[in-house]
Amino acid sequence: MSLTLVEARARAALVSEVSYDLTLDLTSREGYGCRATVSFTCATEGAETFLELASARDVLVDGLPATTYDGRRIGLVCIAGRNEVTVEARIPYVTDGDGMHTFTDPADGETYVGAYVGMDLCQRIFPCFDQNDLKAPVTLTVLAPAGWSVVANGRLADRTDEETHGVWRFGTTPPIPLPMFTVCAGSWHSVRWEHAGPDGQVVPFAWHARASLAGQLDRDADELRAVTEACYDEYLTMFSEPFAFGSFDQVFVPGLNWGALENPGCVTYRDEILPVGTPTEGERRRRGSVIAHEMAHQWFGNLSTMTWWEDTWLQESFADYMGYRVSDAAGFEGAFVDFSISGKPRAYAADERRSTHPVAPEPEDVADVDQAFNNFDAISYAKGNSAIQQLVTWLGDEDFLRGVNAYFARHRFGNATLADFVEALDGATDRDVRGWVEAWLRTTGFDTIRATRDDDGVVLTREGVRPHRLSVATYDEDLLATGTTMVDLADDPVRVRGAAVVVPNAGNETFARLRLDPESWSALSHDLASVADDSTRAVVWATAIDLVRCGDLTPEDFLGLVTRHVPRERSVAIVDSVLGWTRRNLVAHHLAPAAVPAAVAQVAAACETGLAAGPEEPIAVALTRALAATSPDALLLDRWLVDRETHTGLPVEPDLRWSAIHRLASLGGLTSGEIEEERVADGTIVGVLGAAGATAALPTPDAKATAWERLLGDDGLSNREFEAVSHGFWDPEQTGLVHEYLPRYLHEGLAAARRRGPSFEERLGKSFPMVPFGDEHVAALADVLRDDVPTVLRRAWEDAYDDLTRTREP
Repeated sequence: MSLTLVEARARAALVSEVSYDLTLDLTSREGYGCRATVSFTCATEGAETFLELASARDVLVDGLPATTYDGRRIGLVCIAGRNEVTVEARIPYVTDGDGMHTFTDPADGETYVGAYVGMDLCQRIFPCFDQNDLKAPVTLTVLAPAGWSVVANGRLADRTDEETHGVWRFGTTPPIPLPMFTVCAGSWHSVRWEHAGPDGQVVPFAWHARASLAGQLDRDADELRAVTEACYDEYLTMFSEPFAFGSFDQVFVPGLNWGALENPGCVTYRDEILPVGTPTEGERRRRGSVIAHEMAHQWFGNLSTMTWWEDTWLQESFADYMGYRVSDAAGFEGAFVDFSISGKPRAYAADERRSTHPVAPEPEDVADVDQAFNNFDAISYAKGNSAIQQLVTWLGDEDFLRGVNAYFARHRFGNATLADFVEALDGATDRDVRGWVEAWLRTTGFDTIRATRDDDGVVLTREGVRPHRLSVATYDEDLLATGTTMVDLADDPVRVRGAAVVVPNAGNETFARLRLDPESWSALSHDLASVADDSTRAVVWATAIDLVRCGDLTPEDFLGLVTRHVPRERSVAIVDSVLGWTRRNLVAHHLAPAAVPAAVAQVAAACETGLAAGPEEPIAVALTRALAATSPDALLLDRWLVDRETHTGLPVEPDLRWSAIHRLASLGGLTSGEIEEERVADGTIVGVLGAAGATAALPTPDAKATAWERLLGDDGLSNREFEAVSHGFWDPEQTGLVHEYLPRYLHEGLAAARRRGPSFEERLGKSFPMVPFGDEHVAALADVLRDDVPTVLRRAWEDAYDDLTRTREP
């Protein structure tokens, strides 16, 4: 049972002034030792409360066996005033990314240990009051094997080396939210430096990666340092509060479930974003926005923290917005183009499912932490980002930042709610912030901005209730830009005269469905690639995706857009996102099984056409990556592997090589033995995961049966291997082989989820079969959802059901 809102409120009313003195002994491979002294003030004599501690062994409380420990909670009876309790325990390592995760690198045999935390997960590391509004300073000592290095939230204060191990002592942190605790230990390769921001404060910075990725970290070190400094300086220019956490480490860690975690003073990233091969332009730009996003959390979330999980948006919406805004300022121009074509379509889809919720729901609508977990979604991130972007456009940047800085000053090292943020903004402007918040943050769904044409031009109307401030771009018959105007659209229509083509929301300032007038849509669908502005093209592509979802554009017509325009596209973000959505969504869930191979081949042909035109390298790389995943030409892919370069002269680096191997395997062009030879030759975790996926993609009943046994017959399969095997197993061109497994996915998956808990539920839900569903499979999913499905898995399956039924004939 996860922590409830009622329990959290009761404990926060009773307990205050919490602090932790923590020692972690990582020297054993049979689990780690934990000794935690928890100090706190209690308001009531004889009151009962509890510490959380999950799955621990040999638990002692103040030196005696814990008689009140039930495997999840340690009961306490408090005295009025200051209390101190010391808990000692042995706690298992995990390989699923939820807790003290351990990983042995196949490249060199080195082992790494990392505390990956988040909601309800700090209790898997040490005994604690595991809730946001009991922030606390943490004093940490770590015993680690000789030769390891350790980084954590606090600044390193002292290190001593014993014969068999090292002792790492970290300075006491400021009060931090416990779900953002971390420690990372192993043979890290590090790049360190100091930097003084605009406020003159000199802060130690560092990037860390596994020893086997030393070359990759050194390769990217200059860019990583430059992006870090540029983002840091930009935040200190915008925010009046200084960076609060003493030092700033950033670590590429193995096995992290999230894309990154914003732990105060020590951000962790999944190490796939430090690729073995040369990062593409798209990968570099996305990494830049993630760096900016996580750094924003040092203020939005770590300095000022939400009180309860209904205000997830106070952290994630702001960090998502700032991630794109600040990475653009840090040198990755056009970052919001990426958001327009990738983030916003996901948010529109999420906002039409039954699981949608306001960006800022009421506290009682998030009754426990399991429900809160489901709100880390496209609503809290992408729709919330869009709402903040519209707020800045509507309010003005100066007033917005004045309100933000007032909010930080009032809630420094504390907790806050939506009401607190509104109060800060309200004092910074004469505009009706409270009315705007009610319209935008307390409601679900989105408006439609519709363009119609008459003899006097184009008329823009709003179908909905929200005020919108947005740009309108106009073009002539040849799709040459003739102007851009900022307009306010509410109850009264807005007229645009003298334009052959009109694109509202061209700068993507607001969150609303867009429906163009027929003449504008016809011109754009015929020659979209001729539009010079990346943002406008992204908005039109996002509209096309939405039209397919709504049944107003056929999959065949969308594939026609891909054929005509992707070969001429100049934005890597648009190429990556359009081809990715086509392969993952349109092919899997908008086509009949018999139509899938031809659609995949059409995508491959568009990539070949684009490559034949000799595009600049970033576009060529993006097209080549997509071609590797879709080409029906086994001889071409085999030639890439032999020559170690593509037919257009690009080097076949590890990620591209494994993509080609995966595709060859799915086409029947490789045997399991040949895949194993490639894995051995690779020798890294990239090879382990690549081989797992490729072997699962082999088009034979035996290969599918073996892969299935790995997926749901092996509870010890790591999180990354589960993802890889699932990706290979559910191939939309192999429906004849995998359709029989769809009922098993539902029933055996449900049994495994009940057995293994929320972390597995999330992985199983994210690995939902990306293959065409028959009516009988949709009915089977509906039937299972009438059963008692655990909270996290239910959300994933209900979302999938809503998407599947939306794409079917009425």
